[in-house]
Amino acid sequence: MSENRQVIIASLPTGALAASDFEVRAAPMPEPGEGEVLCKTLAITIGAGQRAGLQGSASYAGAPETGRVMGGSAVATVIASNSPDVAVGTLVSAFTGWQEHAAVAAQSVHVLPAGTDPATALGVFGTNGITAYFGLLAVGRPTAGETVVVSAAAGSVGHIVGQIAKIEGCRVVGIAGSADKCRMLTDELGFDAAVDYHDPDFRTAFKDATPDRIGVYFDNTGGPVLESALFRMATGGRIVCCGVVSQYDTSSPGPGPRGVPGLLVNNRVRMQGFLVFDYADRYDEARARMGSWIADGSLQPRTTEFQGIEEAPRAFVELLNGRTVGTTIVNF
Repeated sequence: MSENRQVIIASLPTGALAASDFEVRAAPMPEPGEGEVLCKTLAITIGAGQRAGLQGSASYAGAPETGRVMGGSAVATVIASNSPDVAVGTLVSAFTGWQEHAAVAAQSVHVLPAGTDPATALGVFGTNGITAYFGLLAVGRPTAGETVVVSAAAGSVGHIVGQIAKIEGCRVVGIAGSADKCRMLTDELGFDAAVDYHDPDFRTAFKDATPDRIGVYFDNTGGPVLESALFRMATGGRIVCCGVVSQYDTSSPGPGPRGVPGLLVNNRVRMQGFLVFDYADRYDEARARMGSWIADGSLQPRTTEFQGIEEAPRAFVELLNGRTVGTTIVNF
C-alpha cells in the first residue's frame, strides 16, 4: 500500500461553505518517525466549530490556509509503531485530519478499549460530549428545578446538554431548526418543550415555553436566538457561550445581540465563554459519568453517519445547513 487519500482545503469560502471548497487527492503513505505511530483512520467527526477555523475566527485552530489537509479528530487503528507505549493493533482517538492514514506522536493519542464503537468515542466520549458536560455542569452550574434552555438542541453538543440537564433535575427547553427535530427532542430525548426558531411566532412560542424565565441558557448559535434568550433570563441566570453557528457560514457575520450589557447588569446575569481544553485533566471524569448514564438509559447519544472519505465535504455542508442530527460521523 503506497497511497494515502486526503481531503485538502482547495479554497477558503467567502460565503456559505460548498463541497467544492475541498478536494480529495492521493498522497504518499506517511512514515512514522521516532516516537510516532502510523494510524489507519476508521472514522472522523465533523463539527460546526471547524467552520470557524476556516473563517479564521477560532484562535485555537490556527490560521486557515489552502493546500493542507483539513483538520479533525478520528478513531483509528495503529498499524505501525515507533513507540514502546502504543502497540500495533491498538485502537486510538487522535487528531489525524481528514485522511486515511496519519503519522502522529504516540504521546498525543488517547488509547481506547478494544471494541469501542467509533461513533461513541467521537461523539459522547469525544469533544462534543465532553464540551456538553463541562459547559453545562462547570460553567452553567444548573440546580434542580431551574429552566435550562439549549440552542442548536438537536446538534452534536446540544442534544447531550439537554439530557444532562434533565438528569440534574432541570426543566429543559430546546431550540431547533425544524418541527421534526423539535419532536425528536421532546418525544425521544425527554426535553420538556422545544421551539422551532423558523416559526414565524418564535418569540411568542419561546416566551410560552419559559414561563418561569431561564436559569441557564446554553448558547450554540449566537445571533437573534441569543438575543431572545437575553430578554428571558431570570435574575442571577447564567449564559454559557459555547459556539456561534449562526455566524460561521457567512462572510458577513451579523451584529451582536441587543441588551448587552444592560440586561446583564439589571438581572445580574453571568455570561461566560469557555473552551473544552480548559478541562483536559478531568476528561476521564466526564467519560465515566456519561458512560454510567448511557448504561442506565438516561443519556441517549445520537449520530448522523456518512460512508467514505469522499463524503466528508458533503457531510460538512449538510451539517451547516441543519440537515444532520447529533454528532456527524464519516466512516472510512
